[in-house]
Amino acid sequence: MRIVFMGTPAFAVPALEALVAAGHDVAAVYTQPPRPAQRGKQPQASAVQQAAERLGLPVRFPVNFKDEADREAFAALGADVAVVAAYGLILPQAILDAPRRGCLNIHASLLPRWRGAAPIQRAILAGDTSTGVTIMQMERGLDTGPMLLTAETPVDAKTAGALTDELAAMGAKLIVEALARDTLSAEPQPAEGVTYAHKIDKAEAALDFSRSAPEVERAVRAFNPAPGAFTLLGQERLRILACDVVDASGGPSVTLDDQLTIGCGTGAIRPTLVQRPGKRAMDVAEVLRGFPVPAGTRLG
Repeated sequence: MRIVFMGTPAFAVPALEALVAAGHDVAAVYTQPPRPAQRGKQPQASAVQQAAERLGLPVRFPVNFKDEADREAFAALGADVAVVAAYGLILPQAILDAPRRGCLNIHASLLPRWRGAAPIQRAILAGDTSTGVTIMQMERGLDTGPMLLTAETPVDAKTAGALTDELAAMGAKLIVEALARDTLSAEPQPAEGVTYAHKIDKAEAALDFSRSAPEVERAVRAFNPAPGAFTLLGQERLRILACDVVDASGGPSVTLDDQLTIGCGTGAIRPTLVQRPGKRAMDVAEVLRGFPVPAGTRLG
């Protein structure tokens, strides 16, 4: 099948690789252009661009599809289908209609729950017990199209990074399965249960210890690896990469012992993996040996 692939982050890479491995003809790969990144602020190719170039596939970077030339170039590819995975651009109707079988989206939630930009983080923050992947026929609405295939997995105690990797692999398998079928029954999304996964604001990563300990622990997992949950220890920003909920109580934001146990609105958390500015991630015990934090220390 002749395919146009559209994606940007690492989440989309397994799907692209799986489509190539399945023998599909990937006519072009669309992705976001290189953007300044890291300390040097040098332009960095997206994960999908890097994968496409490794696979010898042509890559395109339209700023948007308002330009008639970009729409014509897309249509001229003569694709049977476009596969979209976290591309980062809203597709106009002309693009949605150009491929013979339209555009299929790999979405990292069980629709209609968590439509939008950050479904994985929002599922963890909300305490969802399960999530999954939906292959959806795209239409103009935000993740509103009919569903073709779904797969489910437990959230358990996974970080956003681990859950992203798992869902990416699931999505790759599902999209290959979807394209292998001659016909697929498109099921409209239920009207009930719609939620929106708004984009993560970096300010959300500042831990709010007035919340319950389970909520704080979920925030730590949801923001790992990015943007990274943190609190202030004096003038120093301390990233908390992993923690346990413990049976203790005390004032919110105050350390309850010399092991960095932190009181929350209800209960407490004990960080297990932290990172100080300019340092590598370390076990809390290792940090405290050279940087003691006495009981009664106020954070934030």
